[in-house]
Amino acid sequence: MKKTRSPVESRGKISESTVRRLSSYLRLLHEAEARGQETISSEELAERGGTTSAQVRKDLSFFGSFGKRGLGYSVPELLREIEGILGLHRRWRVALVGAGKIGSALISYRNFQRRGFEIQAVFDSDREKVGQVWGSQIILPDEELERVLAENQIEIVIVAVPGDAAQKVVDRVVRAGVRAILNFAPVRLRVPDGVALRNVDMVMEMEGLTFALSSRE
Repeated sequence: MKKTRSPVESRGKISESTVRRLSSYLRLLHEAEARGQETISSEELAERGGTTSAQVRKDLSFFGSFGKRGLGYSVPELLREIEGILGLHRRWRVALVGAGKIGSALISYRNFQRRGFEIQAVFDSDREKVGQVWGSQIILPDEELERVLAENQIEIVIVAVPGDAAQKVVDRVVRAGVRAILNFAPVRLRVPDGVALRNVDMVMEMEGLTFALSSRE
């Protein structure tokens, strides 16, 4: 597969929606590979991913030239290329703050490990939870947060704590040197420049669904 990389600095201009679509294409490519499919067209990626073939080609063009006209894309090659673009060619050290129901669901999600995300530490402020075994981890007291994050060179922290505690936790995480945070608390958080923050607000997602349903009535 012939390809020409775009300049690295151009990646900073890639929209979040494009990155999300790349993740969708990656899942479709994994499914195609599992079926033994060797090639895939932009039309098939578009149809299964809920977009257009022109959008698929545009998304991929940000990162180089892939595939051949009339032949489509090599499934294993495009899969590896997108994994590289998304940084999935290596393992990522992850910590979880909050051993509640959301945290329990996350640590049980096997696709984290399969995609290279290794949860190496779990923290909670509840003394009754500290010392319990979650997966391969023992829940640690939250006062050890900064030390463990720094010593283990944690790269991504998942915050799954109540809203009123989230900003204080994030401030501590940032001070420990972590530059990527996934937040499940239903609050708007502040982080300094250079720190990547992604919010998962399930209430907002549900409201989007109710809007879609109401619009049809």
